[in-house]
Amino acid sequence: MQFQLTDEFIEQVEVLIAKNDGDGLKALLHDLHFADVAEILHELDTDEATYIVKLLDSEITSEILIELDDDFRERILDQLTPSEIADELDEMDTDDAADIIAELDDHVQKQVISHIEDDEHAADIVDLLRYDEDTAGGLMAKELVRVKETWTVAGCVREMRRQAENVTRVHSIYVTDKQGKLKGRLSLKDLLTAPGKAHISDVYIPKVDYVTVHTEAEEVARMMQKYDLEAIPVVDDEGILVGRITIDDIVDFIKEEAEKDYQMAAGISEDVEADDSIWHLTRARLPWLILALIGGFVSVSVLGTFSGAMNDHRELFFFVPLIAAMAGNVGVQSSAIVLQGIANNSLKGSLWKRLIKEILLSLLNGFLLATILVVGGMLVLGLTFLFGITIAISLISVIITASLIGTFMPILLDKWGIDPAMATGPFITTSNDIFGILIYFTIAKIILGF
Repeated sequence: MQFQLTDEFIEQVEVLIAKNDGDGLKALLHDLHFADVAEILHELDTDEATYIVKLLDSEITSEILIELDDDFRERILDQLTPSEIADELDEMDTDDAADIIAELDDHVQKQVISHIEDDEHAADIVDLLRYDEDTAGGLMAKELVRVKETWTVAGCVREMRRQAENVTRVHSIYVTDKQGKLKGRLSLKDLLTAPGKAHISDVYIPKVDYVTVHTEAEEVARMMQKYDLEAIPVVDDEGILVGRITIDDIVDFIKEEAEKDYQMAAGISEDVEADDSIWHLTRARLPWLILALIGGFVSVSVLGTFSGAMNDHRELFFFVPLIAAMAGNVGVQSSAIVLQGIANNSLKGSLWKRLIKEILLSLLNGFLLATILVVGGMLVLGLTFLFGITIAISLISVIITASLIGTFMPILLDKWGIDPAMATGPFITTSNDIFGILIYFTIAKIILGF
């Protein structure tokens, strides 16, 4: 049965902490999954959460710390000594340990590493810190099972038993040569059915998908999704097997990237949480709001150049919000589809074909929407036929322009090496507001004359 967190349960935990009843608290949390305990910690203040982390065994709390939000975990780590942090890292896989130690100040990092008892584990963590977090090297873990092609099957099984003690999950068995270069992978079925005296070179599968330490994390995610991989080996520039990336690491990366893109599309320039400080939230939101404000000034200036319409065609201004809203909505829709294609690496084909397709799509949508608007306007608002034609042509033109901007702006940004997520949200909305108003009044001036 799935654990359900209730206010009564949280109150019970807080009472036990207030009484300093460690035994009672251990008994209460004993049968819970570490993810459930992490959920409980998020409902407590920092001191209470730290009390639980110090109370439970590092074998459990190491898993709990990985599940916590970065900011909350950082506050807890601030209350632990370097030795206590080292105890937690000792129980983690190297990739998780490297992620956590990277959050610490440089001087604290050195102290923590010096307290890690397993020298090889400490060296592996330090090695992982060299890589950019958005590359395969930054995502990989050092723990894996590797065998040499020159070994016999019987010797391979003995060595695998020894190595597997330090590996949480054995997704694959990798085969290397004497120098450690990746040669292939080993099927567990072939290993079990092969004679004990046979050599690994006779039974391993030479075809294996792999990435280098410099491969971008997004490319790793695409490869694992395309080939349905649970894990993928990582090699260095010389082809030496140095680690592996498992599916859970990729899922975490995809989740983080999706959250980052969502916030950027909403006009938030930094990774923030709802409970961050007011200053941090302001710093993240203000740049795009300033851009929107500047865009608003430009829109007002554009309207000012058509002030003559105020005398003879004042009704034109009643439709400005509608035109601006349609431009923004169409632009966001178009950019969202393109962003999805870029993320999935499915955006292929000629740009000219995409241009023609977008124009035809915009014409169809624009014609249908303009028809609804004009008919409704004439029946409900009593618009004249000429004014209705003006609105219709303007709306179709605005929709085509907004669709093209929303489609090609993300593509251009991606080609220039800029995150295309910037092309959505306030950027698209503001730019299309300006172009929409300019196109609307220009067409109205040509048709109606003012």
